Amino acid sequence: MNKKLAPLAQGRIPVHVAIIMDGNGRWAKQRGKPRLFGHRAGAQNLRNIIKACVEFGVRYLTVYAFSTENWSRPQEEVRGLMNILSEAIEKELPELNRQGVRLRHIGRLDRLEPRLIKKINAALEVTSKNDRLDMCIAWNYGGRDEIIYAVEKIIADGRKPEEITENLISQYVFTSGIPDPDLVIRTSGEFRTSNFLLWQTAYSEWYFPKIFWPDFGREAFYDALVDYAARERRFGKTHAQIN
Repeated sequence: MNKKLAPLAQGRIPVHVAIIMDGNGRWAKQRGKPRLFGHRAGAQNLRNIIKACVEFGVRYLTVYAFSTENWSRPQEEVRGLMNILSEAIEKELPELNRQGVRLRHIGRLDRLEPRLIKKINAALEVTSKNDRLDMCIAWNYGGRDEIIYAVEKIIADGRKPEEITENLISQYVFTSGIPDPDLVIRTSGEFRTSNFLLWQTAYSEWYFPKIFWPDFGREAFYDALVDYAARERRFGKTHAQIN
């Protein structure tokens, strides 16, 4: 049974939370298990955070699942991660659809196997009409690669130099149409952005709990939201200007 938590302050709940799900491998090592054991536990834990987002009123959730740099990991681990994604889509899709979660993908799909690409696209289509929570899965994603992608598209569309604005670039990145993250959480106590949402997080609030991702559950997520609610977001202005 979920512990009863005090209501969060209205108007102080982040619209968009992004998470770097870090610490799966170390969590597994502490238990004498292989790294993939931790990745599977991390995938299962995501179910808890999705439910918490719906419960607490978070409208957008973006999770960093596989980076462009992760291809350099041992091939056994890469294959295992691809299998975990494939299995998760099959097992979790019916429940995600029931909860009103709309799945989105950010990143490039071209390096994935055609069978997996087909499965991802089918999941995106099945959930496309849902509107309770938008969940963006960053798979084969890198912040620098995203900016390159946006520039390529801008050039291909024949945009003139004088047309280039922040608003225009925001229309060409993978998250076009999605508000920038209000809060970014990186579990495991590491203090790095790791090439995650470089364009979108210019003014995001960051939160670095020491908990490994498989143990970052509903109450830990709630604590992050409480911490966020106590902060003053100034977006370059002074305290006096916003009060």
